[in-house]
Amino acid sequence: MLTNINGLLILPHLRVQNANAISSQHTWGMPSITAFSGLMTALERKLAGAIDLEFYGVGVICHGYQTQTNGDYVQRFNLRRPSVVTQEEMRKFEDGTPPSIVEEGRIHLDITLVFGVAGDVLTENEEKRNEIAANLANIVATLRIAGGSVIPQTGQPTRRIKPTLQALAEGGERATQFRQLRRQWLPGFALLSRDDLLHSHLALLREQNPDATLLDAWLDKSRLNHFPVTDDKGNTVWQHSRQQGEGWIVPIPVGYGALSDLHPAGSVANARDDSTQFCFVESVYSLGEWRSPHRLNDVFELLWYPDSDEASGVYRCRNHDTAPQATAN
Repeated sequence: MLTNINGLLILPHLRVQNANAISSQHTWGMPSITAFSGLMTALERKLAGAIDLEFYGVGVICHGYQTQTNGDYVQRFNLRRPSVVTQEEMRKFEDGTPPSIVEEGRIHLDITLVFGVAGDVLTENEEKRNEIAANLANIVATLRIAGGSVIPQTGQPTRRIKPTLQALAEGGERATQFRQLRRQWLPGFALLSRDDLLHSHLALLREQNPDATLLDAWLDKSRLNHFPVTDDKGNTVWQHSRQQGEGWIVPIPVGYGALSDLHPAGSVANARDDSTQFCFVESVYSLGEWRSPHRLNDVFELLWYPDSDEASGVYRCRNHDTAPQATAN
């Protein structure tokens, strides 16, 4: 799919307020990559053919975040009560029964989104492309990003925060173009897929336990393990499982696995969309790595794209250089 890409839509330093920080049943922090692929789909549908632009992949670079939590060693989300709006809720409140607390986690983000696109508009001159990019940024400002609201930029946009739409260079010029882009994304960290690390760690676990599963490997890499070792002087010291140079590895949800067959459209009550086939699913997990953009060699290393396999019932996002492999669910 990414072979169709011949341009990039870059929306730098989007400030997102109160995005969903609970990305799955077992992870929290950065929203799931599926939230950003969903934004890509919503943006393409918003255009509705008004602009000849097709979206194929999305990359996420985080420059800063602020989780809405409190506590030191143990973090707790700042929970709130919903505002009293209906007469029924008002009567409950007057009777001494206030509305229940909403169990939710929120995070403020400063992110750059890089969309891999294709279309005839990429042949337009730079002024026209920048005008299109500004219009697309205004559309994104009306959408939700992982449930969070986009805070509009104030003042005259500088080069650092100005949306751009540019054609991908060819040959050796593309490497030069990417070096210029990645400098603009510093300081920050890009989210990449590390399915390979999950499988290599599984092979390591099976040397000690032949019955180890992908879930065991995922859980083991998701935590910080401490174990005793003997130093050169014969003393016993404690060492943790994450050593310097191994990267900033995190557990992430990457999509969904089917729990049922596809049901005909409209056959399941209370489905959000009664014109689309329905399937019950569970989260699919893998490992990701936060890597500084200056350590990337090509923009395709950054992009994620949605992929589906109806035969196996897996609907997930993949990084460009990640070969299809099994994941933990």
